[in-house]
Amino acid sequence: MVAATLISVDEYLSTAYRPDCDLVDGHLLERNVGEYDHGILQITLGAWFLRHRREWNIRTVTELRVQVKPSRFRVPDIAVLSADHPVEQIATHPPVICVEILSKDDTLRSLQDRIDDYVAFGVPNIWVLDPASRRAYVCDRYGLREPADGVLEVPNSPIRIVLAELFADLD
Repeated sequence: MVAATLISVDEYLSTAYRPDCDLVDGHLLERNVGEYDHGILQITLGAWFLRHRREWNIRTVTELRVQVKPSRFRVPDIAVLSADHPVEQIATHPPVICVEILSKDDTLRSLQDRIDDYVAFGVPNIWVLDPASRRAYVCDRYGLREPADGVLEVPNSPIRIVLAELFADLD
């Protein structure tokens, strides 16, 4: 068995990875990105949030490092932050929404590990989008479920994404 080289938090934070990686207890975990479907959905959804930033009182960042625990950093495809939270180069406050966009090489186990980290950190809204199937899921500690009405929304806020409209923008 080959021993993996552990990476310190300081080394991780001072290194630029292309694409960026998650750091989980000293281990670098590559993220599956770089394909057209993933990229077009990421920019389309990011633009949707950007268009509504004042109305929804949010800031949106793609691929922001989020420190979910002292030795764990996740890099969601899109992080939606409250405009009232401080601007941080690395998020140490839970985003309002973390969005993960599936790639063909993503596994259920790696996705569940990410969701578990976001839940434990206190992210109130975790969305997973699958560009291949044009489906979306809301995630929490109880699992994944598709929104029955085809709308992703944040309770008690104006944030609302009609999936048919979002996915139509991809065609």
